[in-house]
Amino acid sequence: MKNERWTAARIRALKGHERIVCLTAYDATTARLVDEGGTHLILVGDSLAQAVLGYDTTLPVTMEQMLHHTAAVARGARRALVVADMPFLSYQVSDEQALRNAGRFVQEAGAGAVKIEGGVFRAATIARLVSNGIPVLGHIGLTPQSVLTLGGYKVQGRSDPAAASLIEDARALAEAGAFAVVVECVPQALGAALTEACAAPTIGIGAGAQCDGQILVLNDLVGLTPPETTPRMAKRYAETGETIREAIAAYRSDVVSGAFPGPKNVY
Repeated sequence: MKNERWTAARIRALKGHERIVCLTAYDATTARLVDEGGTHLILVGDSLAQAVLGYDTTLPVTMEQMLHHTAAVARGARRALVVADMPFLSYQVSDEQALRNAGRFVQEAGAGAVKIEGGVFRAATIARLVSNGIPVLGHIGLTPQSVLTLGGYKVQGRSDPAAASLIEDARALAEAGAFAVVVECVPQALGAALTEACAAPTIGIGAGAQCDGQILVLNDLVGLTPPETTPRMAKRYAETGETIREAIAAYRSDVVSGAFPGPKNVY
């Protein structure tokens, strides 16, 4: 099974046995690198809006943009499960709309699963997708598509009632058939409680070390975002942005001085 493709069922079976490694990717080149790094799951996040397209929130990204980038990631990944993040208003109108759009991600873009945000009130939608053969990754806690009603990007579940509600959400999503649940931006103790209460694996992002797995936005991990905008929940493992700037500056210097192209760069 060393080179076997990761599936939703295989990832769900990892709960209690192996930590799940997840990252975002938005194109074939980075998907290949993330895949070769041993990642179980690649999320084509609606964070595409900020990480690639220059928007301030995830809300403007469209189905067509997400399909385009999901297809690119699917072409670059060989083993990781590719999960398409369903964008704002692509599943909220009705279960029929959700099924139709989720089916497009599988049929047209080659995704192995989709992700949707929301708790108990999304359980019926998740059950509908799963019963029609489309694996679903849930998402609770800080749900970026609800940023307007949440009043910003804030830690969720700080009060006892809010924590209890999130635990109910996690259980409902697992019972509806979600193969795993992303838990974003909650206190570490709540992340641990959610992991214990949820039959499906929890994948944390700013939810503590007790979750069954972790996910980060690739741009944060490799240092493509400015340090001052990197969220606390992210860790910068490299400063690729600085490396790129230095390479471009060296190239500019060589072009201006005439050192490039050199003898090895001409025909």
